[in-house]
Amino acid sequence: MKRQERVRGGTGRALRADAERTEQAILEAAERVLGDNPAASMEQVAEAAGVARTTVHRRFATRDALITAMTARAIQQFDAAVKAARPDTAPPLVALYQGTANILRVKIGWGFALSRASSTDTEIARIQADVLATCDRLFRRAQESGVLRADADLAWVRRVYYALIHEAAAGRSDEDDTDALATLLVDTLLRGFGADGGHL
Repeated sequence: MKRQERVRGGTGRALRADAERTEQAILEAAERVLGDNPAASMEQVAEAAGVARTTVHRRFATRDALITAMTARAIQQFDAAVKAARPDTAPPLVALYQGTANILRVKIGWGFALSRASSTDTEIARIQADVLATCDRLFRRAQESGVLRADADLAWVRRVYYALIHEAAAGRSDEDDTDALATLLVDTLLRGFGADGGHL
């Protein structure tokens, strides 16, 4: 009996993993298709994902439901990208470079979905507030450690950093070297606000 339960449990996990892979493939295909053509149909998304149209409709009853799921997945990845840089524990300059590269990957890979993120959604608003607070803490640590000038206005530094992120991600594709782009972006930021004009 226990062996049968283990087999059923293993089968159930495999089915869930397969369903998750299918959902991820649909969401990624939708990002590509809708990023190129926001008016694209569910049929076009299904074709790009390599699944039947009914498979897409079974998981996402409407186009709006699909876009909502895309936005949720993108925001979750954005949150994970920030945390993966260890902004509160890694050396500030390391966290700044790594966090920038991580964020650019998500912004470039999920540009359409992130552009649909609404601050009226409580979960999205929470994550956005957490990211902002994390960014402020990192810039404070960077200032205290001498990476940023002591007289730098950190609120302005953050606004400039956000603008640079937005501009750097615009028109990019997944094939672009995000590490090199992150280095260029952070170096640009430090030229304006870094100690010794960015010569660290």
